[in-house]
Amino acid sequence: MPKEQSNEVFMPPNLLKAKVGGTVAGLDTAAIKRAAEAVENLKTEFSDWLTDDIARLGTAYDVFLAARDGASCSDLFRASHDLKGQATTFEFPMVARVASSLCKLMDSLGSHDKVPLQLVEAHIDAIRVIHREKIKDISNLTALTLVEELETRVTKALAHMTPKD
Repeated sequence: MPKEQSNEVFMPPNLLKAKVGGTVAGLDTAAIKRAAEAVENLKTEFSDWLTDDIARLGTAYDVFLAARDGASCSDLFRASHDLKGQATTFEFPMVARVASSLCKLMDSLGSHDKVPLQLVEAHIDAIRVIHREKIKDISNLTALTLVEELETRVTKALAHMTPKD
């Protein structure tokens, strides 16, 4: 018969707890409150920043329509990518989702001459409407239907294209 082994439980010291003071009492609640107030004050600027980003997307699309070259296509992608990353921070998750769909479309194209202009324009129009109507709720039925339709159209469009070169 094998020998019984004794088990020993080892509890490592909680060094992090010691470094921060061990309790919540070590936190500067006044600093936390000031930070929360600063974020709240910035929220009024979020809409202006998002408006600027949406205008930049529209301008990038207009430049792309005029030039139809790789550089303007890249600028259009970058503008949509910036919106994708920032819109949720600015409390517009549906704008972020539409921008994500547009990024997927633009990133999957083999070249700038394959850009489905009507689909890109539909994405930009959707972003403008969601922002203008201040739709921040991800369960808004109208916005959700619109976003899902755009995502479906992107999937179908990409299925009919040749893979990226």
